[in-house]
Amino acid sequence: MSNEIQLSKEQLALFDFIEHEHDHIFVTGRAGTGKSTLLNHFVNNTKKNVAVVAPTGVAAYNVGGQTIHSFFGFPLGVLGNQPIHKHLYGRVRDALRSLDILVIDEVSMVNADLMDAMDTMLRAARGKTKGPFGGVQVVMFGDPYQLPPVPLRPTDDGYEFFKEHYRSLWFFDAKVWSETKLLRYELHENFRQHDDKFIEILNAIRDGSVTQEMLDTLNAAGNRYPENPDVIRLSGVNHKVNAHNAKRLANTPGEAKIFEANVSVGEMKAFGQTPPADVNLELKVGAQVMFIKNDDQNASKDGVFNRRWVNGTIGHITKIVSHNHVKVEVGDEEFDVHQSTWEKIRYQLDEEFDEATQRVKEVLVPETLAEFRQLPLRLAWSVTVHKSQGMTYDEVVIELGGNAFSAGQTYVALSRVRSLEGLYLTAPIALSDVMIDDHVQRFMSEAPSPDYDGLF
Repeated sequence: MSNEIQLSKEQLALFDFIEHEHDHIFVTGRAGTGKSTLLNHFVNNTKKNVAVVAPTGVAAYNVGGQTIHSFFGFPLGVLGNQPIHKHLYGRVRDALRSLDILVIDEVSMVNADLMDAMDTMLRAARGKTKGPFGGVQVVMFGDPYQLPPVPLRPTDDGYEFFKEHYRSLWFFDAKVWSETKLLRYELHENFRQHDDKFIEILNAIRDGSVTQEMLDTLNAAGNRYPENPDVIRLSGVNHKVNAHNAKRLANTPGEAKIFEANVSVGEMKAFGQTPPADVNLELKVGAQVMFIKNDDQNASKDGVFNRRWVNGTIGHITKIVSHNHVKVEVGDEEFDVHQSTWEKIRYQLDEEFDEATQRVKEVLVPETLAEFRQLPLRLAWSVTVHKSQGMTYDEVVIELGGNAFSAGQTYVALSRVRSLEGLYLTAPIALSDVMIDDHVQRFMSEAPSPDYDGLF
């Protein structure tokens, strides 16, 4: 994959700040403001010794990193009442000692106790006298208005512990932040929407300031049926998505073929309960599909990938060539699509020669534990709002009005589409569908931000 990512002036200034300062930083921003672009550019171009982690396997695959639990060697469950330092084994200790910067993606899904556990392990590995996170710089990416941590129910293990020791589940209420400053940088430039009216409505839905008049505008724009019956449908729950996709596939003429994933290195169990793609993918000619991975199959002679599709591109199966090869039509083009590879990695210490200092230094390098291979596709007449995270669509049908059930869900769904002209609603969005977590509003209003005039 090419390391050349074009950054905006805003992103480039923030990259330079992170690279040259040592502050703990939370990078956030509305949907479509390029958080992932900045993260990938930083990881590929920083001169610091960096490790990338994420709270879930899918998020970790997407950024080429490890899950937090895997990287730190954490046991499952609530960590605040466990002697986690006993899990500090040699490989983990070596990796943590060599670290300059820890990058955490989708940090809004990280519980407060997990944040404190990372602090504890870094201090133990590097010496407690070095202070919060053992002196490691922590840079976090995410948007708490979009993805919350998984809630604990009163019957869950750890519920009483959290109630007694933490103000909330959120990462920003971890105890470590009472000892060190956390800067918040919010990216502003929107690369997805360009309609000022639509952007204003989306921003108001994101932070809870939306009015009924704004929703009336939104609902009037979406109160129609799409001319194309294949416009992707976003739903809040899996069973509706699966039922809609199964019905559409059954109604598609022709014979179905099942494509089986394989693991070429390691074992399937390395990928846990959430493999990056379907283990058994059922397709037919004519099926509508969505690419679930950026194109990694079209490398030029210098090794740079010329991407024909990105994660979220919609197409249709035009031909089934073999057990691991199909043709997919996207717009006016037809692409040969083979299996893609997702890697399960862990970080290992290695040595390299530093030209600047003329010395050998220790660096962290990713080691592949297992490879999961499958066509980078899934059926896409319908997807869940959660799995649409990060996607951009020209047109979308939203099946959510009156049925939103979690904070940020309505904002995530609506912010997938580029314009009001591409929005279709099966039911009007009500004020009750716009739910904002009180703790998020508190944090986003209190967290220190930089002087943007000075930074940008």
